[in-house]
Amino acid sequence: MSAQPEILWQPSAEQLAGTNLARYIEWLASERALEFDVSDYNELQRWSATEIESFWASIWDYFSVLADGDASLVLADREMPGAQWFPKTRLNFAEHCFEGKDPDALALVEQSELRPLREITWGELRERTSDIAAGMRTLGVEPGDRVAAYLPNGSEAIAAFLAAASIGAVWSSCSPDFGAESVVDRFSQIEPKLLLTVDGYSYNGRRFDRMKEVVEIEAALPTVERTVVLGYLDAAPELARLRAPSAWGDVFAASGEALTFNRVPFDDPLWILYSSGTTGMPKPIVHGHGGILLEHLKKMWLHLDARAGDRVFWFTTTGWMMWNFLAGVLLTDAAIVLYDGSPAWPRPDTLWQLAEDAEVTCFGAGAAYLVNCMREGVAPRSPARPLAKLRSIGSTGSPLPPEAFRWVSEQFGEDLWLFSTSGGTDVCTAFVGGCPILPVYEGELQAASLGVSLAAFNEAGESLVGEVGELVITEPLPSMPVCFWGDADGSRLRESYYEMYPGNWRHGDWIEITERGTAIIYGRSDSTINRGGVRIGTSEVYRSVLRESSVDDALVVDLPIDSAGSESTMLLFVVLGDQGALDEEMIGRIRSDLRKTCSPRHVPDEVIAVPGVPRTISGKLLEVPVKRILLGADPSKVASRGSLADPGALDWFIEFAAARGANEPA
Repeated sequence: MSAQPEILWQPSAEQLAGTNLARYIEWLASERALEFDVSDYNELQRWSATEIESFWASIWDYFSVLADGDASLVLADREMPGAQWFPKTRLNFAEHCFEGKDPDALALVEQSELRPLREITWGELRERTSDIAAGMRTLGVEPGDRVAAYLPNGSEAIAAFLAAASIGAVWSSCSPDFGAESVVDRFSQIEPKLLLTVDGYSYNGRRFDRMKEVVEIEAALPTVERTVVLGYLDAAPELARLRAPSAWGDVFAASGEALTFNRVPFDDPLWILYSSGTTGMPKPIVHGHGGILLEHLKKMWLHLDARAGDRVFWFTTTGWMMWNFLAGVLLTDAAIVLYDGSPAWPRPDTLWQLAEDAEVTCFGAGAAYLVNCMREGVAPRSPARPLAKLRSIGSTGSPLPPEAFRWVSEQFGEDLWLFSTSGGTDVCTAFVGGCPILPVYEGELQAASLGVSLAAFNEAGESLVGEVGELVITEPLPSMPVCFWGDADGSRLRESYYEMYPGNWRHGDWIEITERGTAIIYGRSDSTINRGGVRIGTSEVYRSVLRESSVDDALVVDLPIDSAGSESTMLLFVVLGDQGALDEEMIGRIRSDLRKTCSPRHVPDEVIAVPGVPRTISGKLLEVPVKRILLGADPSKVASRGSLADPGALDWFIEFAAARGANEPA
């Protein structure tokens, strides 16, 4: 059982009364005759996680969801997988983003290494979105068609997403720093009709031409009928090498057309995100218009506490689900702040300066960014940079260590709300994290989100409190995947989430739920590589590494945050052929190829030669057992030696862990 840590922040009576969540609780009392004490969030959460039909119906009514059809049938089928939410309704996510917005009000602020800070109103965003939607229709884009985007985090990507959604087309994006091979692995599965791309991007002050990659991507996507190129580095990029090119300004020129919205069935695909397992291609996760709409209305208003006049920033790229999450803030009365580039160029405090210049009220980043600021001695606040508007800081992507909680508290004082969250690409939200009416305990996530039936399970499927277990969701959520694209019989979906505990969602994280209802995340319980919040499968790493002629076999693990506060340690173990020698030149080649084929995030911290890697008799790599051994688990409890083709291969890792000083979360 965890000892109670220090409280670093708690809302004052005035702050608590001013939250969107407090107003929702008042509405429940007046409109639903449901009495909840605003000081007892846990009671409200229990109701929302058990009476799920009543809770989600209240979200529908409280936020006045615009829809055709009958919303009285909330949940036609409660089974997981296969839950059917609001099956008799039709709606459109983008319509809700624009509904009731003052054309002169601020919609978004953007800045990049190539662009100075600029503001865009809702009127301007509507016009841009309308022009892009008109251009898409001219190119033959229809409801259900896939629009694939290889774009940076800027206003064009936001407007293009909203345009596709308004039509009922399906959006999918990758960041331009992804290698062509990784992009093709993702986009080829969804057979896009339209490809949107840039000619390049800037990072750390360096310009990276990506036209070679764009040519490769287009060539590998035969279903693409048009490739529209945004001149990001060059106003007139060279398009001659492409099969079906058009310039952004030509296709998406001023149209004069009004923006319209095609209302689609609740579960019609809104976007496709990618989250890899340990084998095979990245999983193309389909989220529906309705599920994401309801989840993001709940999350952005009630948990993020976004309000009129707020400016919400999250450091992300278009290849991470936090970009889609940030786009969801447009459902509120707040504006969003976009940044494209390095967080530490030209200075380590670049993002904090952006927060000052853009008057950010909620500052979000991966845990690694906050940890790096702490380690590098960055001072976010100063007399020249008071950050007077900043009200909250959010952290996600990986566990935030207690010392980083303490650092934020020391830098900003007791008036600033720090919330750490954990969820995933799979649901495009957080299961557990911020709650503006609860205190913040050092090193802990505040609570399970509303509507989330959260549990920690042991191997027998028994619920744990005060102990580490598998993060499990026992009741359906509207934003759970509608399906995986191309997974006609649903077998891949079931294998990914429901095999270990049938009828329950197993997420693949280690979690401890305390008696207070707070939570501690200890990292991935599977072998997925999570770097900077972007998850890829180990199979993608192996495909790159095994191209090295001297490497016969490999095993990779990504270990969670250690006591030193690093985000994770990615260790790549390689088995060399008779003529191979692991020197700096080979390590450089391996890292370079991973940087190109996967992304700069997925370059190993260490490359280590081993005599062999442990496999079962059937040939399956023991990635999870090795990871657990390196974290300090008892080898006899995580792997059956009788099932191994070569038990001696595992012995090497046991000795390595002992010499390294492993320490698994208790």
